[in-house]
Amino acid sequence: MPKMWHRAFPGLAWQVAEARHFVGALLGDENEALVNDAVIVVGELAANAVRHTRSGWYRGWFIVIVHFADDLIRIEVVDQGGDEEPLQRKVTGPAEETGRGLLMVAACAKDWGVKGGSNGRRIWAELPRNGT
Repeated sequence: MPKMWHRAFPGLAWQVAEARHFVGALLGDENEALVNDAVIVVGELAANAVRHTRSGWYRGWFIVIVHFADDLIRIEVVDQGGDEEPLQRKVTGPAEETGRGLLMVAACAKDWGVKGGSNGRRIWAELPRNGT
C-alpha cells in the first residue's frame, strides 16, 4: 500500500460524508478505534473547511491527505483559507450547538496543528496506530 493517499473534494457540505467514507475505506484494515477516530477527525476538519473557509464558496474545494507511518496515521485537510484562524474554542454549556469540532480532533489525536493562513492552510492531526 502506498504511504500516502489524497483526494480532492468539491467544497459542498455533502462532500464531508464522502471524505469520511474515503478515509474509512483506506483504514479498513486498521483497528476499529483508530478507524472511528480517523473518521471523526476528517469529518470535523472537512466540515470546518466547508463552513469556515473559501473552500465552501462557489467552485471551492478541499483536499484530504492520509499519510501512513509505522506508528501513526496523519490526516491533513487542505482548504482555501479564510479570514479567521482555526481555534479550539471553550464550550461553556451543553446548550451550545457548535464549537466542539477542534475539541473532538484534539481528543482523538496524539497531536494536531495548522500551517498556512488566509490564502490557504493545511490542518493536520496525527493518530497513533497502536492505540496509545
